[in-house]
Amino acid sequence: MLNKLSLFPHNTILDSEGHLILHNHRAVDLADQFGTPLYMYDVETIRANIRRYRQALATYPGPSRLTYASKAYLSVALARLMAAERVGLDVASAGELFIARQGGADPAQMHMHGNNKSRLDLSEALQAGVGRMVVDNATELHLLASLAAERQQPINIWLRVTPDITVETHHRYTVTGTADSKFGFPLQEAEVVAGELLAETRTRGREDATLFHLPASSPLRLTGLHLHLGSHFHDVEPVAEGVERLLDVAVRLRERYGWTLAELCPGGGWGVPYHPGDPPMPIEPFAKSLVAAIVEGCRRRNLPLPELVLEPGRSLVAQAGVALYTVGGRKVIPGVRTYVSIDGGLADNPRPALYQAKYTALLANRAGEAETETVAIAGPFCESGDVLIQAVDLPLAAPGDILAVPVAGAYQLSMGSNYNAALRPAVVFIEGEEVRLVQRRETFEDLVMRDRVD
Repeated sequence: MLNKLSLFPHNTILDSEGHLILHNHRAVDLADQFGTPLYMYDVETIRANIRRYRQALATYPGPSRLTYASKAYLSVALARLMAAERVGLDVASAGELFIARQGGADPAQMHMHGNNKSRLDLSEALQAGVGRMVVDNATELHLLASLAAERQQPINIWLRVTPDITVETHHRYTVTGTADSKFGFPLQEAEVVAGELLAETRTRGREDATLFHLPASSPLRLTGLHLHLGSHFHDVEPVAEGVERLLDVAVRLRERYGWTLAELCPGGGWGVPYHPGDPPMPIEPFAKSLVAAIVEGCRRRNLPLPELVLEPGRSLVAQAGVALYTVGGRKVIPGVRTYVSIDGGLADNPRPALYQAKYTALLANRAGEAETETVAIAGPFCESGDVLIQAVDLPLAAPGDILAVPVAGAYQLSMGSNYNAALRPAVVFIEGEEVRLVQRRETFEDLVMRDRVD
């Protein structure tokens, strides 16, 4: 059990009665006050992770910037926190952009992602003044060029490049840098597109003309290259190899068009431990290895150092989050398994059902007791796949106990739903002695707010 505590936010302890304590707040008291399911975020843990990234980036001799991948979890309060910490945001829809702006985030410090951005997404981004548009394909390139031309508005873009590199993640659905990925331009195609963007005179009808036919006076300014290999991996070498391939592209574009790579973004995706014994969160070694690869790669190619932009998501917020649930019924199947049911699961955390993500847990009100049985943690939803944890050691759980699941801060609420008309949970931020409700629990009335019956 003590090993499980290492997965919880900073300053998490057990009191003399075996209660889980977060910054002097008993988890069971918070569950009583706000109800369950309840998501708690420790602000200091997020800030500490930001500091770790900044310290690692300080070893880079060129300019650098930290941008949060908001798809991991986004709320007005979190956007406000990132703005206060001078961390930019990467957004992947007009909706995420709206939430970010409600939190006071500066659009000029944002990146807009997405492999199929709609006209609405692009229009809202242009209207807001989003700093970098990360372009995934030729269709988007044309639409963006058209919208920017209509507004007589130049826009800085990056090309997202798929370098055909595989990383080992926890599931194939979280691998994004392979040749058959839906994301980004293949290397060769990216180079052709970049060439057309950079050519001073557009050619038409020639044998070597491209298939993309951008307007002769394109308002798009290519400032950088981007890659992202996947989510929740621990090996920096594939990312370093991806950087090498992008630098090779940059060299050829410099030779042909005199272009200088101003910004380089190797994405994010670094893994975090979900169980005792998992590899530690590799912020410092990961960032420092990337810095070394870029510095050496640019030196060998005689390239000036670009601005290095990192886009971490999970590694900033996952460990900061804890999910609390109330234990309900038990089902004992002799010789097979014991199910302990809780009041949340698939609707607030679809990751186990979607790609077999694995978690651990403890009883927040009895964490000091011996863990005498191995059980499966089941949610209340009408799916056999609604099993949050397949096997975890706990004390003999009883109705009314509070189950605490650590490392709950990323890709849970942001991927959640109202399945079975479940009410989305409340979210609180813990900052020292202060506990703030930053997202209220949904009400039944919220479930029908969009309905029209006349």
